[in-house]
Amino acid sequence: METSSPQKLLACRHCDLLQHEVVLHRHHDAHCVRCGALLYRGTRARLDWMIALVLASAILLLVSNLFPIAALEKYGTYHATTLAGTVLTLYYQDRPLVAALVLGTAILVPALELCALLYMLLPLRACRIAPGLAYVFRFVLAIHRWSMMEVFLLALLVTLAKLSDLATIVPGIALWAFAGLIASFSAVAASFSARDFWGWVDAIGAEGRP
Repeated sequence: METSSPQKLLACRHCDLLQHEVVLHRHHDAHCVRCGALLYRGTRARLDWMIALVLASAILLLVSNLFPIAALEKYGTYHATTLAGTVLTLYYQDRPLVAALVLGTAILVPALELCALLYMLLPLRACRIAPGLAYVFRFVLAIHRWSMMEVFLLALLVTLAKLSDLATIVPGIALWAFAGLIASFSAVAASFSARDFWGWVDAIGAEGRP
C-alpha cells in the first residue's frame, strides 16, 4: 500500500470520518480506520467488477432480444412475440413514432451504451487505453439519459395485465431477462463514476510510464 498526497481526502459513508486516500495494490481493499467499513477496492478489483456487470448486462440484453418476451394463448392458438416483433407491430399499426421510441430507448440505446463501456473498459483490463477514450466517455454520459427500459417494462406489464382478460398470458424468458437487465444496468450506473474511471486510466498510465 502506497500513501497518496495529503490533499486527497475521503469520507466514510458510515461514520463520516475523513481519511487520506491511498493507492492500493491490485486486489487490495481500503477500510475505514474507525468503523472498518469498506471504502473502496484496488484498481484492478473494481475494474473487474465493473466489466463483469457490463458483460452480464450485455448477455441479458442479447437474451431479451433473441427469445420471446411473452405469448398469448387462446382457444389453442399460441402467438409469441419478441422485442423486435413488438417494434414491428407498432410500426405496422401506423405508430412509427412509438415504434422508433421503443426501438431506441429499449434496444439501441442500451446496446450502444454497453458497447461503448466495453470499448473503454476491456483495454484497461489489458493495461491499455482505447483510442478516443475521452470522446467515448462523453458519449456514454450523453446517451445514458435516453435509456428508459424501466418505462418500457412498466408499459409492457400494464398491457399484458389488460390482455389477461382476453387470453392466457405466458411470460417468456426474454421478459425475465429484460427485468434482470434493468437490475444489472442499474448496478452498472451505480458503480460507474468519473472518479473511478479516470483513476483506472491514471493507474494504467502510471504503470506504462518508465
